[in-house]
Amino acid sequence: MTDVSLNSPEYDATFGDYWALLKPRVMTLVVFTAFVGLLAAPSTLHPVEAFAALLFIAIGGGASGALNMWWESDLDAMMKRTMKRPIPSGRVTRDAAVSLGVALAGFSVVMLGLATNWMAALWLAFTIFFYVVIYTMWLKRRTPQNIVIGGAAGAFPPLIGWVAATGAVSIEAVLMFALIFLWTPPHFWALALFTRMDYDNAKVPMLTVTHGRPSTRKHILIYTIILSAFAIGAAFTGLGGIVYLITAIICTVIFMRDAIRISRRNEDIAEADGYAVEKSFFKFSLLYLALLFTAILVGSLIGPLEIFGGWL
Repeated sequence: MTDVSLNSPEYDATFGDYWALLKPRVMTLVVFTAFVGLLAAPSTLHPVEAFAALLFIAIGGGASGALNMWWESDLDAMMKRTMKRPIPSGRVTRDAAVSLGVALAGFSVVMLGLATNWMAALWLAFTIFFYVVIYTMWLKRRTPQNIVIGGAAGAFPPLIGWVAATGAVSIEAVLMFALIFLWTPPHFWALALFTRMDYDNAKVPMLTVTHGRPSTRKHILIYTIILSAFAIGAAFTGLGGIVYLITAIICTVIFMRDAIRISRRNEDIAEADGYAVEKSFFKFSLLYLALLFTAILVGSLIGPLEIFGGWL
């Protein structure tokens, strides 16, 4: 790895620079989905324990972000959307980033184990390892399936929240994992459609680079179809309920409609309109996941409703 840092004595890092290393926007998603997993679980933690669990899961997510930025600082320097991050812009050194990441990773795992249970701590440790070593160091630069397999790292937080509350993994926890795991490829491939030059310049084997945009569009549709089956099917499990069912149907119909539109798009037309459909799909994908997990959360708070002679 080449140190691309431009750090100089004249430009000292601020708290905001170190905070940016933790990828706070990603951390928000980590905390939210972990919170849903924790509250949807049949066991209840004391509010102080629940707060501690979310705090240490968030810190673990931040540690992963710092270690990811440390390892990928050379790639970040070549990509327009990442070149202003703390390390490539010279505000933080790579040594400082890796030290922060390792320290926070160890702290978060130990403290989660002490605050809840060691099964949850082991899952958090595995998640950090998976994201940093399996995805960042091994897969990302080697295979166009990087985001498919690597997406598992972002799917673990609700499972960790569930395990923190119950001490065990269940089918509901696995389903929440599956929702994020299957959502990740179409979400990131849509982004890759309108930022392909970044990945070209950095020589990252994203699907758009190795197989081209037309193939990527088909893959987005395939994964959206599979995701749709899981999203609606989850309504008939312990995670479901009438609120979730209605939310999942409406949001999935919109998501599927846009995936079909993307799969049929001509590249010349897409480029001419600035990839408007792809950008819209990418933005809605964030809302889609948030609404699904919000519906799970609401359903866990209000309980099942008796409707049509059964429970939903």
